[in-house]
Amino acid sequence: MDFALTDEQKAVRDTARAFIAKEVMPLEQEVLRRERAHQPGLELGELRELQQKAKKFGFWGLSTPQEYGGMDLPAVTQSLIWTEIGRCFVPFRFGGEADNILYFADEDQKKEYLLPTIAGDRISCFAITEPGAGSDAANIKLSARQVGDEWVLNGEKTFITNGNDADFAIVVGVTDKDKGVRGGGTTAFLVDREMGWKSEFIQTMGEGGPASLVFEDVRVPARNVLGEVGQGFALGMKWIGKGRYVIPSNGIGIAERVLQMAVDHANTRETFGRPIGENQAIQWMIADSEVELEAARLLVLRAAWAIDQGLEPRHSSSMAKLYGAGMVNRVVDRALQIHGGMGYTRELPLERAYRQVRLYRIFEGTDEMLRLIISRDLLRGYTRLGQV
Repeated sequence: MDFALTDEQKAVRDTARAFIAKEVMPLEQEVLRRERAHQPGLELGELRELQQKAKKFGFWGLSTPQEYGGMDLPAVTQSLIWTEIGRCFVPFRFGGEADNILYFADEDQKKEYLLPTIAGDRISCFAITEPGAGSDAANIKLSARQVGDEWVLNGEKTFITNGNDADFAIVVGVTDKDKGVRGGGTTAFLVDREMGWKSEFIQTMGEGGPASLVFEDVRVPARNVLGEVGQGFALGMKWIGKGRYVIPSNGIGIAERVLQMAVDHANTRETFGRPIGENQAIQWMIADSEVELEAARLLVLRAAWAIDQGLEPRHSSSMAKLYGAGMVNRVVDRALQIHGGMGYTRELPLERAYRQVRLYRIFEGTDEMLRLIISRDLLRGYTRLGQV
C-alpha cells in the first residue's frame, strides 16, 4: 500500500501553496480590519482579480470538465488544493467553477446559466435549506405550483451561501405534495433574481454572509426546470454530497497552520524561566492535535480516493466530514489555549479561526446527521466493517 503522493500531485499542491502565500495571505490583516468594521472581507471585484491571477498560475475550474475549459482534477488532487486554501482565512476560492448539479441543465440552460457561471460572469446560489428544514431536508415547504407554462413559487429559504450576491438561484421546491419529498415530489428550478425573489443578509458569528431568500408568487418559466420534474431532492443530495470531503480538506489546512503556530509559540514563550513547551500539559495538547490531524488527513484522502475510483462515497465522505470537522475545532481550541490571552485577542488569526470552524460541524451535514448516516449504513448492511 503506497501512501505517497505522485510527483504531479506534489507539484500541483506546491504551486497552489506558493500562490496562496504570495497573493492571498498578504491580505489577511486588511480582511481582519474590514470584518471588525462589519464589511466584506473581500469585495467581489477583488475576488475576481485574484481568481484571474490564479488562472495565470494554471488554476481555473478545479472540478470543471475540460470540455468547458476546466482542469477536471481528480478528487484527491482537489482535496490537496482545498487544504492549501484552508491555510489562509481570506475568503478566497479559485474561479471557473459552477454548482455540480448545473451540469444536469439542458443545452439552452447551459448557455444561459452554466457557461456564464464558469466564466465568472454570473453568480449562483443553491437554495434548499428552510427555517424548518435544515438537517431534515425532506421537510421543505416552499411550494411550486404549475400554472400554464409557468411555475409559481412561494416560500422562504435560509442560510443560503452567496444568497446576497447571486443573480440566479437553484431552488428546490415541492411540486407534488402527495408524492412526498423523497418520492419524487420536489423539483429544482433556475430562478433569476429579476423574476422577483428577495434576499436579506443574516449576521453570524463567522465572517460569512448567508442570506434568507423570500419567494412571493415568483413566476418561473417551465423551461427553467433543472433536470426533470420530481428530481429536485436527488439533485439536492448530489450538491450536498460534494462538500463532505471539501469541507474537512479545508479544515486540515486550518489545523496545520494553527498547530504550527502552537508549536512555535510553545518553543519561544517562557514562563517561570523556561519555554512552556517543556510542560507536559502543553506537550500532550500538541501530541493529541498531531494525531488527530493525521487521522483526519487519511480519512479525507480515503474519501476523495473513493470518488476517483468510482465507488459510492457516502460512507467514507460522511466519516471524513464528521471526524475532520471535530478535529479542526479541537485543534484550534488547543492552539488558542496554548497562546493564552494573546490567542483570545484579534491580533492573531486564532479567534477568527475559532469562530470560522464552529460552522463546520453544522453545515453540509451536522454531526448528528452524519452519525445517523454512518450507523444506518452499518445497521442496515449497506456497508460492512473492514470493507475497502
